[in-house]
Amino acid sequence: MRIYLALALQALWTGVCQAAMQHYPAAWGHYDVCKSQIYSDEGLTWDYMACQPEAADMTQYLKVTLDPPNITCGNPPETYCALENPYMCNNECDASTEELAHPPELMFDIEGRNPTTFWQSTSWKRYPKALLVNITLSWNKTIELTDDIVLTFESGRPEQMVLEKSLDYGRTWQPYQFYATDCLDAFTMEPKTVQDLTQHTLLDIICTEDYSRGYVWKYDKTVRFEIKDRFALFAGPRLHNMASLYGQLDTTKNLRDFFTITDLRIRLLRPATGATMVDENNLSRYFYAISDIKVQGRCKCNLHANSCVFDKEKLSCECEHNTTGPDCGRCKRNYQGRAWSAGSYLPIPKGTANICIPNNIGPVIAPQVALSTAPSVHVANRKRARVCDNELMRCQNGGVCIGNVRCNCPAAYTGLLCEKPRCESELGGCRGAGSGQPPLRPASSFGPWQLVLLLGLALL
Repeated sequence: MRIYLALALQALWTGVCQAAMQHYPAAWGHYDVCKSQIYSDEGLTWDYMACQPEAADMTQYLKVTLDPPNITCGNPPETYCALENPYMCNNECDASTEELAHPPELMFDIEGRNPTTFWQSTSWKRYPKALLVNITLSWNKTIELTDDIVLTFESGRPEQMVLEKSLDYGRTWQPYQFYATDCLDAFTMEPKTVQDLTQHTLLDIICTEDYSRGYVWKYDKTVRFEIKDRFALFAGPRLHNMASLYGQLDTTKNLRDFFTITDLRIRLLRPATGATMVDENNLSRYFYAISDIKVQGRCKCNLHANSCVFDKEKLSCECEHNTTGPDCGRCKRNYQGRAWSAGSYLPIPKGTANICIPNNIGPVIAPQVALSTAPSVHVANRKRARVCDNELMRCQNGGVCIGNVRCNCPAAYTGLLCEKPRCESELGGCRGAGSGQPPLRPASSFGPWQLVLLLGLALL
């Protein structure tokens, strides 16, 4: 009896701890497990969850190209002067000498080296013709940004610059942010900062003057595109409410696309001059030099993979949930029983896997179609398609299975398995009081007193 009691108390304590953990998750939104085995009425089955790879330094996987291609200094060798002192001209760039060369790959090497390594452009020898450089970073893979994009300049920070993104592998481009010492003069835009944005204006493209000052602020070397400040509009100042952020990313397509890229392009339009007038007698003072670029993100796998591999110079998701493709963007062969769908962050914290199902669980062929294409005996023997009668296909979010054929969904949800919120896909649309979408909260579980009652009944 004591052994049974001890085991029961141990089970009770485990249940209480699990309940506490569900209400106070250690980390929201990591989604690092795609499936786990659980015991159900049918025995040992799989519990599928939304999942995604961990964030990583994405610069180790990119390809960089420069336009024009001959814009890097050193061919022919050239001597440069300091911006703050036009008479200090002892910096040399020579592509044929390793110690004096400044190729593009030095934008992504190990930081902290002494002396600092950096890429450098040719000087502004053709003034007043603009000194234009396009630096394109390509991944040949869709990635999702998770932290600020940071550029560190060894020259003065550019007086005019544009950061652009592509979602179609560089075929088309759209601006991410404009940078200038004078936004009105350079781009006919009112200057703003990310602090001026709200939840409803987060997708606005702004011009900022915060990062374009000349050499007077020579210790301010970085230029940023602030990802985390935009996250904070939903998750709070210290990103403590990631549940809110993931809920918005899940229900607002344009918001999620905003942080998704295949390529980045840095358009350098005017170098730092440190003054209102350009010294035409000493143009070797003006150039671009970048010592580091940081891009933190993760492979986009549509919440169907928790790892991404780099093989043969290419990134690819290791897909789960019977999906396949570089982004897990389609169902495997013979697993097309319903249309492919991306995973969902909701309900927090496990999300919804939206797995691909075998073909034999697909929709029923209408009798009149079957009669025209097959003998009548095949129609008579054909079974009705089953939708919600096994561990792979269960109604979600409170839906009720009707006759093993369809799910009767609550008013706030829709879809084959009640997996999709019914509220409109617009900023804040699924968070308003009248949207019909229940507030985000962890999955329900037995409370401690319910477990005590069940233990008592078991002992009796």
